[in-house]
Amino acid sequence: MILPEVRDPRMVTVRRGGTLTDEDHRLLARWAADCAEHVLALFEAVRPQDVRPREAIEAVRAWSRGERRMMETRAAGGHAMGAARDLRGAPRFAAYAAGQAAVVAHVAEHDLGAAAYAVKAAVAAAAADGAEQARQAENRWQRDRLPDAVRDLVLADQQRRNSICWNVF
Repeated sequence: MILPEVRDPRMVTVRRGGTLTDEDHRLLARWAADCAEHVLALFEAVRPQDVRPREAIEAVRAWSRGERRMMETRAAGGHAMGAARDLRGAPRFAAYAAGQAAVVAHVAEHDLGAAAYAVKAAVAAAAADGAEQARQAENRWQRDRLPDAVRDLVLADQQRRNSICWNVF
């Protein structure tokens, strides 16, 4: 569960009664795609022939450029998460990160799902004594790529939802 019971209007698009602009929504989607792609190799190492997570990342990037419809992109996210169904650990979390990135097109708040699953993937791939270092390194990598226009929004949202995102932030 990565979505809060009470929605923050700053993370809800203007069309749905919130204050999130379309441009900022697209920035969140691109950032989520970057987070997911950063750990995608962990999935592809065990399922090199399964392109569903990569296609989900490509779909949300295309959506952010106005080249794909939201429903197509959301469906691609579901397929990416389906690729994770029988896996465990880092490969599973990496596929979930891709799926969550794609569904940002539908609900902007899934951006933290992509980021959180990417952190979980990095931690799961690390040696037990390096898990905390992996968590911190992945968080730094993600924060270094946050677009300035949404940086404060994402950092505040991470603080607000950290407990429902497995305390990875």
